[in-house]
Amino acid sequence: MISKDIRANERYIRELLADCGDIQIRKMRLGDARKVDCLMVYIEVATSNMMLEDSAIGKMVGHFWEISPGEMQEFVEYNSLGIADVKKLTDMEQVFAGLLAGNAVFFMDGFDQAMKISSAGYPSMGVTEVEMEKVLRGSREGFSDSVKINSALIRKRLRDTRLKVVEFYIGGRSHTLVQMVYMEDLVQEEFLEQVKERLGEFRVDGILDSGMLEQLTEDSWLSPFPQYQTTERPDRAAQEILNGKAVLLCDNSPSALILPGIFHSFMESSEDWYNRFEMASFLRILRYVALAAATLLPGLYLAVIRFHTQILPTNMLLSFAQAREGVPFSSIAELVLLELSFELIREAGVRIPGALGNAMGIVGGLIVGSAAVEANLVSPIVVMVVAITALGSLAIPNEEFASAFRMLKYFFLFLGGYLGIFGIVTGVYLTVSHLAGLLSFGVPYLSPFVKQSTDNGTGSKIVRVPFKKRWRRPPYARKNERVRLQKIRNKNRKER
Repeated sequence: MISKDIRANERYIRELLADCGDIQIRKMRLGDARKVDCLMVYIEVATSNMMLEDSAIGKMVGHFWEISPGEMQEFVEYNSLGIADVKKLTDMEQVFAGLLAGNAVFFMDGFDQAMKISSAGYPSMGVTEVEMEKVLRGSREGFSDSVKINSALIRKRLRDTRLKVVEFYIGGRSHTLVQMVYMEDLVQEEFLEQVKERLGEFRVDGILDSGMLEQLTEDSWLSPFPQYQTTERPDRAAQEILNGKAVLLCDNSPSALILPGIFHSFMESSEDWYNRFEMASFLRILRYVALAAATLLPGLYLAVIRFHTQILPTNMLLSFAQAREGVPFSSIAELVLLELSFELIREAGVRIPGALGNAMGIVGGLIVGSAAVEANLVSPIVVMVVAITALGSLAIPNEEFASAFRMLKYFFLFLGGYLGIFGIVTGVYLTVSHLAGLLSFGVPYLSPFVKQSTDNGTGSKIVRVPFKKRWRRPPYARKNERVRLQKIRNKNRKER
């Protein structure tokens, strides 16, 4: 509890905040006769402008210089100046929670409560342009490291009182603020309860990024496929909320988690909603072809040249044999070596800062591929196979989803290299079986390709229907709110 004796409060605060040089404890005497002892506690950087005349806190302290002690208590009790986001705190646990969240806390002698006054808060990058999910058409705004800014960017797009933002503090030491954003009348209640239960079923020292939250709450942690969809785009998050999904925002992370995560959503881009349906459908089909190439092409190449050469035309077969002439490695070792080399170049390009990283990826790939062919370590056709495979993985919109297929590629590579087409078919069967049994918060991962999701009008198939025909929400939204597009007929036009 907070004591009426301000000296007792100060002793307790100084004891807990010993050796915390970044936290300021400022004593002052206020009132018309300077008779009232007061105390202000704040983090130096988070509240650097607290005593400026144009700040709310500065105005409050300036007002206290001119009023009597009795009027000061009345002000604290009723917030007479109407300062925004002022909250009375009744115990020290609330005091330290508010202080460490970046707010200033004000104590006054003779008053057994404290005032939490919002301030500038911790430094953050602010709204930036999206880096990972580039689009030709659509908003350029991206999420920031501040969870409050991120939820405001979503509300900027969905100005509806039914948009709810529920807050959780997770982490015994980090006390990270996590927000769950959803549309109240669209999300199913059982789904919300499941998410809340999942967030509360573990204790951890700290959550420093949404990726840690994702790993702690996903259903099948052994699966390489992500069960949460990540995005850095507020417009994408807002669109999925309108589809009946929920979004988790984690403080200090520019990536939002969309749940449930389903296979088809990972293959969609934000601009699929903004482009005409012909082009959007073409690009979707192209992404699925790219996914198949990124996963199966190396394995199919090995299966054909090692076991099923009879399916190739004679000229092509002779060309392959001539290209591999003099190569000292087996076809499997040759392909694995080059695949790992390109993975190494890609990783190096990511770690090198700025434009130099992009140049490193392009130049490194050209140099390694050309040098390997000239040194007769690999055949030119293998360089071509690896290049097409890499392009296929880059065409997948979601990086985390693409990473799962980059790993799966090696599984199919060995199956095709040692078992031929039979191995490829077996691998496809096992992969589809795994995906068919995978759930994300009770929703089938292969939705809308499973029986549960065959409703007409959702427009969630590979081929995107025209916008005017996309009149239903997906089946995980509430049944009484499935209709999202209705045509209002003009009576005057009808009479004509």
